[in-house]
Amino acid sequence: MKTSATNKAGAGAAAPLLPKLKPLPTEGQAASVAGAVFNVSTSILGGGIMSIPATLKVLGVIPAFVSIVMVAVLADVSFEFIMRFTNCGESKTYAGVMYESFGRLGSVAVQICVMVSNFGCLIIYLIIIGDVLSGSQLDGDGAAHSGVLEEWFGIYWWNSRAFALLFVLVFVLLPLVLFRRVESLRFSSAVSVLLAVVFVGICFAMAISALLEGKTRRPRLVPQLDNGASFFNLFTAIPVIVTAFTFHFNVHPIAMELGKPADMAVAVKISLLLCAAIYFAVGIFGYILFGDSLMADMLVNFDQNSYSAIGSLPNDVVRLSYALHLMLVFPLLNFSLRTNIDEFLFPNKPPLATDKRRFVALTLILLVCSYLAAIAIPNIWYFFQFIGSTSIVCLAFIFPSAIALRYSLSLSLSFSLSLTHTHTHAHK
Repeated sequence: MKTSATNKAGAGAAAPLLPKLKPLPTEGQAASVAGAVFNVSTSILGGGIMSIPATLKVLGVIPAFVSIVMVAVLADVSFEFIMRFTNCGESKTYAGVMYESFGRLGSVAVQICVMVSNFGCLIIYLIIIGDVLSGSQLDGDGAAHSGVLEEWFGIYWWNSRAFALLFVLVFVLLPLVLFRRVESLRFSSAVSVLLAVVFVGICFAMAISALLEGKTRRPRLVPQLDNGASFFNLFTAIPVIVTAFTFHFNVHPIAMELGKPADMAVAVKISLLLCAAIYFAVGIFGYILFGDSLMADMLVNFDQNSYSAIGSLPNDVVRLSYALHLMLVFPLLNFSLRTNIDEFLFPNKPPLATDKRRFVALTLILLVCSYLAAIAIPNIWYFFQFIGSTSIVCLAFIFPSAIALRYSLSLSLSFSLSLTHTHTHAHK
């Protein structure tokens, strides 16, 4: 599988920036650009959207806007690095590209980072869904926040956190994660993006209503640095934004079914522009609406005690729409997580989609493990900080830059050797 980096570099000197990919041997029609846009956007719009407003509170509106734009641009550049140096004949995964550049160590590094980041995000999604349906535990101020089911029906065994999440896993998530093609998720991804837009619209209406009634405070345009702790908080906000723009683990599954890298590049640019707009809109409206009382997970602010000039209905719609959004994001992250775990554990086995028993077994194991972890771990903020500053930053920026640097050095070495050979031949 591994070939000489020098030979590849020489061959790639005259190759186009984005070579033609060979689609995976899957059944059905080729994927569409619209489907790719929805799948990439859904990969980006995960749990990070709930923590973006808190970054505006920490950084201020202007630095947060600049940070969102810069991270989106860097994410696009790193995507182009990955696609440019993808070996079309061999590599069909992110780990495969790293294998061709750095050998087994490189592929294992990618697989471990994908497993850590995606599994952590799946746990985060289930925690948020549990908070929405059944409420959250005591926060830092000692206040408990009730869930939608508790507010509607009271506290019963069937709307407890454990039972509500189990119901969601069996009847909503399990049918979606059993799809073997990522393109099959295009409709659920479209609904997921639509729900995110609905969420932005409701936040906009509530924020404008609060502004008209004079019940909001003007957002800070720059960070407020009163002490050392405030200065340190600036560095905890950037990993959250980086996590919110990471989709690189799903680049190859989506691109291989699309077949045309030029179309994939267009889909990624549209998705990044759309998601950056949604992130900043949610951030500014959420900050206007809740001010300095904004929680790390903004959904917590939408409980029955939160302010709403329209009533409790918008709060419930916001929470339920976003919980459904996360349920539809879950299968996309699970798709790449399952693939990387299979490649890590069974590198010599046939593709996972061709082995029904292995596919179903691995799918069920991942669902059970994420469910148990979500029940045991109540807080999401530390997850975001950890994966945003470790595995996510590796997948989004460090690994793509390393691949580009590796091939650039190989190309330079090949060119130098060619000049030396030509010079020696001329003297003879």
